[in-house]
Amino acid sequence: MFHTNSRYIDIDNASLQKENGRTIIYKKRRFLPNNSNMKIIHEIQVTKGDRPDTIATRITGDPEQFWRICDSNNIMHPFDLVKTPGSTIKIAGLGS
Repeated sequence: MFHTNSRYIDIDNASLQKENGRTIIYKKRRFLPNNSNMKIIHEIQVTKGDRPDTIATRITGDPEQFWRICDSNNIMHPFDLVKTPGSTIKIAGLGS
């Protein structure tokens, strides 16, 4: 259902049985991980025009890994990472 590098790959499935007998399978809610346990390997300064996907590409080589940077910074909404040019973003190790 999800690619192996998706933020949802390790989230458990749940199911809902409908009255008509249909079963709906879905992913349980994903909570932000505790970023205090993450090993920060790099910090970058946000510049005007930065986007979460371009930063992820620069750091990981994959624009879809922006969520790892969000997790490192306890950010739920990706564009909150780049809304303030000059702010510092933490980058945790990929295995964190």
